[in-house]
Amino acid sequence: MRVYIPVTFSGLRTVVTEREVRPQGGIVFGVTDDLRQEYADADDEELEYLALSDAARACLRLLAAAPADEPPMRVVIAADVTDAESIPHRDRAAARVAGPVPWKQIASFHVDGAEAGDVVRAAVDVIYEADLGDDDAEFAVGSAQDMDLAWYAPGEIAYLIEDLDSSG
Repeated sequence: MRVYIPVTFSGLRTVVTEREVRPQGGIVFGVTDDLRQEYADADDEELEYLALSDAARACLRLLAAAPADEPPMRVVIAADVTDAESIPHRDRAAARVAGPVPWKQIASFHVDGAEAGDVVRAAVDVIYEADLGDDDAEFAVGSAQDMDLAWYAPGEIAYLIEDLDSSG
């Protein structure tokens, strides 16, 4: 199963150093039965995009709980695993893995561009209100969700980190 793992930029550094991903609480996002039922007419590619989007939204929650100096960047890691189990009746795409995901199972990285910083920061500030149904907060979160994440191959991600370190 292709899963999408939300992390922060600091978490991305750890992944690159340790050559594995340890999803927080084992929570990942993928094409689950609940997601398929909610979007019965969607094809696999559309469903995977929705799972990626749910992981990107989860990044906002991780950023809200992170130290204030954490860069406002959503980072989603796509990986192919065999042991993901759906979590019925939770988030529509939520699943769980039992342990770390090794580097060799990582398919790609999806990262906000520099232009997303202010929009992501605004969404992080109101993510919990959005989760509770506040329309204005949901608008701010939706603005962040409307921003596409850039795609990186596993072999490219260390260069991205290096570039960001040298520019910031």
